[in-house]
Amino acid sequence: MAKTSDRRTFTVTTPIYYVNDVPHIGHAYTTVIADALARFHKLAGRDVFFLTGTDEHGQKIERAAAEKGLSPKALADSVVGRAQGLWRALDISYDFFVRTTMDIHKTGVQKLFRRLVDRGEIYKGEYKGWYCVSDENFLADDVALEADGSKICPDCGKRASALSEETYFFRLSAYRDRLLEHYEAHPEFVRPQSRLNEVASFVRGGLKDLSITRTTVKWGIPVPGDPKHTIYVWFDALHNYVTAAGFDWDMGRFEKHWPADVQLVGKDILRFHAVYWPAFLMAAGLPLPRTVFSHGWWLKDDTKMSKSKGNVLDPHVLLKAFGPDPIRYFLLREIPIGQDGNFSHEGFLHRVNSDLANDFGNLVQRTLTMIGNFFGGEIPEPAPETAGDAKVRTGFDELKGRAFDLYGACALNKALEEIWAYIGLVNKYLADNQPWIMAKDPEKRPRLARVLLQAAAAIRGASYLAFPVMPRSAERIWGFLGEARKPAEVPWEALDFRGFGPGRKIGLPQALFPRVALKDFLAEDAAAPAPGPESTTKGVMSMDQISYDEFRKMDLRAARIIEAERVPGATKILKLKIDLGAEQRQMVAGIAETYAPEDLVGKSLIVIVNLKPAVIRGIESQAMLLAAVTPDNKALIPFFDRDVAPGAVVK
Repeated sequence: MAKTSDRRTFTVTTPIYYVNDVPHIGHAYTTVIADALARFHKLAGRDVFFLTGTDEHGQKIERAAAEKGLSPKALADSVVGRAQGLWRALDISYDFFVRTTMDIHKTGVQKLFRRLVDRGEIYKGEYKGWYCVSDENFLADDVALEADGSKICPDCGKRASALSEETYFFRLSAYRDRLLEHYEAHPEFVRPQSRLNEVASFVRGGLKDLSITRTTVKWGIPVPGDPKHTIYVWFDALHNYVTAAGFDWDMGRFEKHWPADVQLVGKDILRFHAVYWPAFLMAAGLPLPRTVFSHGWWLKDDTKMSKSKGNVLDPHVLLKAFGPDPIRYFLLREIPIGQDGNFSHEGFLHRVNSDLANDFGNLVQRTLTMIGNFFGGEIPEPAPETAGDAKVRTGFDELKGRAFDLYGACALNKALEEIWAYIGLVNKYLADNQPWIMAKDPEKRPRLARVLLQAAAAIRGASYLAFPVMPRSAERIWGFLGEARKPAEVPWEALDFRGFGPGRKIGLPQALFPRVALKDFLAEDAAAPAPGPESTTKGVMSMDQISYDEFRKMDLRAARIIEAERVPGATKILKLKIDLGAEQRQMVAGIAETYAPEDLVGKSLIVIVNLKPAVIRGIESQAMLLAAVTPDNKALIPFFDRDVAPGAVVK
């Protein structure tokens, strides 16, 4: 990918979402990523175009509408309204919402279809094969027949339909070498690297010409000059990116905003975007996007969320309890883009209570409250900076540069990790200086002013850097700090730590991130009215019960800690080496606020040893310890009170 600073414009797209389903947390994840990138690049001074929308054509939607007794357009209209409502609730700042039923899209697709026919890239023939309505995709020839002579889609598990009909083909087979050459010349075209490897391997295996029309489907865009054919939904849908950018109806706009810099897609639709889509563009003589970024799935119980499985999570449930920013933060902080994440309410609430309420919210609350209590809400002229004070300022200056690079590289979780490490530094700065004690000595008021000024300036800076992810909270914090402007109105390059000085009027803070107990949240949700017929979230917020056999799947062992050390740059976690009798393992545990490393060596505790390893701060954690969590979110480990052999089974 070109360096962020090289471009004056930035275009980001989400997939357009099918309207046979209501939006769920997976849709929210993609769209929040795009929104955070768009907000960052606006702060960086770029002319941003952020595109999202809905895919409203195809057999799947035709059938879903028929099942509900609606016309396809009526179904689309109802779901589009819900999607747009959810994006408003999540503070999504898109610039254009495309619908494939729009006239500008229809005429643009037909013009491109004619162009490819004229260039000999499309020809008429007959198609025979197996087609999956659910995935709107053809099955590969090597998918085996079932005992009854049918075929099952390997992606969704649903039965495919045998087709034999006249069709128009796109000469995809002619693009094998050109695609491979493009991947080689532009390794940033598909990210992450592992997905590029998968795509290139698929293309090297050979490509077959692609059927791109139907005579058996009527809900879609007619083929120009041959209206008994309807354009295949993927040929139709993929071209939304160029029609919405202005192709055929505003070419000045199109030349400004195309090609896209980042096209975000789920890994299940990567092949369409990294093989078919660039081939269509090459055939039409249009520029290819710079990067197709394939993100992972949010899983529930290690299974992809889907309506058919009944395990999707409704973002509205979380929005009602927490508002948009905690959801946005969790989705972008929890995993790097490209990896799968497993959604749990425990994990979500831990982020809310620990990162947001304890770390950031408490920092804002106590700093601004002390300014109000000790100085009447107006910091006077402070004492000069000491070396310790300067570290808060220079630490922010360094963070600002790192955050810029990380946002520009789409490493959103890493940017947030760096910001929260800085927030931890500021919390430690306050703890070391103890302004609440300093306030008792009138002679130390200049020094007290300096400490609170540094903390307030750090809060202002950290909230600005978090603004792309948490815009509403950042705006509130800037309001508390007496800023006349909103974060979005301040260019990234203009943000200066010293821009926050003495003499301004500081308001009293309000709670930003109230702590929520899991049992209270689950109890509240269980008491809520049952969801309507369109909802797929009934029961997903309840605490699951498990059988004894399920419990026995956990391998609990006694372990002895043989080494313990702090992790550089982390304030909450320790790296441990444990003895399990037959082997030694390393693990990472969030216990640094409760235990010093030297106090842990030699102690025995209970660990789960058959969880999948996780990488935390670049360290592979190969086990998980058991601990109780106190009301102030500290971990208390139940150590054995007598010698236990390492590796002993715990039942």
